[in-house]
Amino acid sequence: MTGNREIVGGLRVPLPHDSAHKHVTGEAIYTDDIRAHQSLLYAAIGTSTRAHARIKQLDMSLVEAAPGVVAVITARDIPGTNDIGPVVAGEPVFATDVVECVGQSLFAVAARDVESARRAATQAIIDYEELQPTLTIEEALAQQHFILPPYTMKRGDSAAALTDAPHRLSGQLATGGQDHLYLEGQVALAVPQEDGDMLVFSSTQHPSEVQHLVARVLGRPDSAVTTEVRRLGGAFGGKETQAALVACIAALLANKTGCPVNLRLDRDDDMIMTGKRHDFLIDYDVGFDENGTILGIDIQLASRCGMSADLSGPVNDRAMFHADNCYYLDNVTLTSLRCKTNTVSNTAMRGFGAPQAMMGIEYVVDEIARYLDKDPLDVRKANFYGIGDRDITPYHMRVEDNELGDLVSQLEHGSDYRTRRRAIRSFNDSSPVLKKGIALTPVKFGISFTTAPLNQAGALIHVYTDGSVHLNHGGTEMGQGLFTNVAQIVAEELQIDVQNIKITATNTGKVPNTSATAASSGTDLNGKAAQAAAQTIKHRLAAFAAERFDVEPAQVTFRANEVLAGSQRLSFGELVRLAHRSRVSLSATGHYRTPKIHFDREQARGRPFFYFAYGAAVSEVLIDILTGEYRVLRVDILQDAGEPINPAIALGQVEGGFVQGMGWLTTEELCWDAAGRLQTHGPSTYKIPTCSDLPPDFRVRLYDSGQQREDVVGHSKAVGEPPFMLAISVFHAIKDAIASVCDYTLSPKLDAPATPERVLLAIERLRVRPGEC
Repeated sequence: MTGNREIVGGLRVPLPHDSAHKHVTGEAIYTDDIRAHQSLLYAAIGTSTRAHARIKQLDMSLVEAAPGVVAVITARDIPGTNDIGPVVAGEPVFATDVVECVGQSLFAVAARDVESARRAATQAIIDYEELQPTLTIEEALAQQHFILPPYTMKRGDSAAALTDAPHRLSGQLATGGQDHLYLEGQVALAVPQEDGDMLVFSSTQHPSEVQHLVARVLGRPDSAVTTEVRRLGGAFGGKETQAALVACIAALLANKTGCPVNLRLDRDDDMIMTGKRHDFLIDYDVGFDENGTILGIDIQLASRCGMSADLSGPVNDRAMFHADNCYYLDNVTLTSLRCKTNTVSNTAMRGFGAPQAMMGIEYVVDEIARYLDKDPLDVRKANFYGIGDRDITPYHMRVEDNELGDLVSQLEHGSDYRTRRRAIRSFNDSSPVLKKGIALTPVKFGISFTTAPLNQAGALIHVYTDGSVHLNHGGTEMGQGLFTNVAQIVAEELQIDVQNIKITATNTGKVPNTSATAASSGTDLNGKAAQAAAQTIKHRLAAFAAERFDVEPAQVTFRANEVLAGSQRLSFGELVRLAHRSRVSLSATGHYRTPKIHFDREQARGRPFFYFAYGAAVSEVLIDILTGEYRVLRVDILQDAGEPINPAIALGQVEGGFVQGMGWLTTEELCWDAAGRLQTHGPSTYKIPTCSDLPPDFRVRLYDSGQQREDVVGHSKAVGEPPFMLAISVFHAIKDAIASVCDYTLSPKLDAPATPERVLLAIERLRVRPGEC
């Protein structure tokens, strides 16, 4: 080995995803691929067909007599607690007296094959007494029907500022929900063990929560249940809490039958039964001056939470934390209303409430610009947080790492925004049917769980005598590249090639009490824990080498698969073998807790985030004003990723996040009928973006002028969720194109998603305003 050789795959190396080859060839093993035993049974769930009703009779005789059926369970068969609420109680495994949404589970069946189980689950005879359902946010508000108490956050005196402001606007924006539409549906395999223990293979972002809830319904301690997760076929927040129901039902059936049980929801059932992104109704009242500077603002954020709380508390809290986005609000009152409805319990989804709130404030800023006949970018800049001044958020956290000014300036000039905006105006003047629009919108996203105890992680590392490394940590791999990032962190710390590091399935028996892989913190938390474990082993080896070769520990260095101890040079594997023979421990755990964060909810003040990630995007669109159809022509993105651990993975997250956000705001529309039944429960009716929807000119860059001030591995910044909100630029580009119909003199009323039907309606509304358009 030469002293100049570098390791393969340390920090800032664009390695491919560790499972990329297996993804392409089909060799990757997912939960549904595991065949535990020839006695394996398959499960299906019987669900409610009513949104709100009292169960008068549940006749299971035909279900029990159906061909292939081995076992049937209802709430009576649960040996533990019939409640899997992750934060607040009130989410039963099986409904008993009253059903509160279409798709709520009533019973489950285990059979010899999948089709027999699913057919049997349709055979129950259920007599309902219909009750009046509450289905929409508007209905819940009228009835004051809340799943959690309202919450208010304020700074300054917004009432006085609104009264004194030279200009004042008020209005409302609705943002729709969004289905996760992960490629792999909800699935679990429960395998009974000796002593009544249970091994659960689950497609979950939160193995420890599945462990805890399975133990709860079985009436066993957590130590009697082990959860294992090798990989997920996508999640986006939809498997943070929602995976527990499938896992618990599989475990209950396995416990009753003594056989392994597989439970996988098909696509339609998955979409009908599982929660989605919260839809919001946002009301605002804003006062501002001639420059567009916001002087006072009241924002009410009302969300549809569904039949139970699930994660609606923290989702709505995060929405409030991001209602400012990038803008200094000196006098602000934020009110959050968490509405209870007879629909599925909405849950975590990429951004976790922040996208909806950011849509609100960006809509307000855009309305101010239209009112003053200014470029919306100029109004945005006038309201940006400052550096050393105008830097306190509505929750009294100081913005210390503000990179907005330079980042937006770079993007503005790099995308040629001003010139293109002038050219678009000229194009629209001469084009009677096709109209273009352009918008630049920024993002400031807080990184950390807002529930402080979740900001911790653990890791376990074994070094074997051949120098190879076994790495395990509490994070789950769902396609985002977490395992690759953490392997590169350990490779850098131990100075060995990344191919010598094997990461195995996340397992609660190896790393306990894990936090969900969520909040864009998977690499920050688990990477730090793995680094700590690697450092422990490295220090032991360095101490051993120092003693063995009679040098000071500071003279022992690790570099490029070698160890130098004074004049001695040996391979990493050779040192490991020598250390093992001298009985040095080659195994270590690591733990990390995020520092500095705190928040007093009663006072609504503190520091809920470790740092902020910034980004901005310019989008240009073309709409047909006769049909409402549109195309995204060009997108320019500049995303702050700090010094990314793996630039290729970071770029992939930025691109994917943006496109998913674009889908939320354009094509993805969830529709329920008057009886509370979801009508868009498959790819034929629920439209996510396809390859043909991608902008033909898609320019993505990572901002290389920023600095990560906090102690994060490799000075990187999270990129899981922040890019999602960059798609707000597409929505406002569409709105800008619509405004050209009236020569930009009026602001169109447009809710999200901006489907072609809604775009056409917005155009027609402008046209029917006599004397104005």
